[in-house]
Amino acid sequence: MSVDRSLLAQIDTLQLIKMFDLLPDILFWIKNDKHQFIYANKAFIAHQRVKSIEQVVGKTDYHFAPAHIAKQFIRDDAKILSGESVTERLEMNINLSGNMAWYSTTKRPLYDKSGAIVGSYGITRHLAKQAMVLTGLEAIKVPVDFIKENYHRELSIETLASVAHLSVSALERRFKKYLKKTPKQFINDLRLEKARQLLVETTTPIAEVAEKAGFSDHSYFSKKFKQLFGELPSQFRDNYQ
Repeated sequence: MSVDRSLLAQIDTLQLIKMFDLLPDILFWIKNDKHQFIYANKAFIAHQRVKSIEQVVGKTDYHFAPAHIAKQFIRDDAKILSGESVTERLEMNINLSGNMAWYSTTKRPLYDKSGAIVGSYGITRHLAKQAMVLTGLEAIKVPVDFIKENYHRELSIETLASVAHLSVSALERRFKKYLKKTPKQFINDLRLEKARQLLVETTTPIAEVAEKAGFSDHSYFSKKFKQLFGELPSQFRDNYQ
């Protein structure tokens, strides 16, 4: 049975975009090729602590996020504009309370009718809200909180399992299920996020940044930093400055 799909060509796209206003836990935005916001839904507007879309349009992430986070978002935009995509990536951002929190983010290139990339769009969800409603993130709250408080110290999987009153295998299964990461990957990502913040907000020597973030091996720190952020720590600091 064939279906006439010509109706799709007659639809005002803005009608569909406005549907995102009905999703209070999803932040949705559209940017042009200069990294400027040209549209955002109500949840995004509220998240940035402004009152209207007019206070968002024409701005970039540097107007709303801490510099070290905004820099990563802008770098992401550049990749998206080159045709890449991001799917359900776990990343840190500021929540409505002004604290750091984990978000799940997806981004895609925006094409015009000729097929040229003219911008980007994306959605992000506060992981705690999403997972607690859908899957019960409370299952890993204890070890996650322990990591947040002790990331700068030596942490073993056995210690985390003991804190959570779980076996090592059960702990790893829960992290994989709810965070799509192993405990070690989660620890590393959190440490790297803290290091990135120190590189932007302080003049602390890089070796000391690594140590404060919980990395005892400087070369390993540099390797992992580049894998996650696309630059060595020294390059990241130089480019930001």
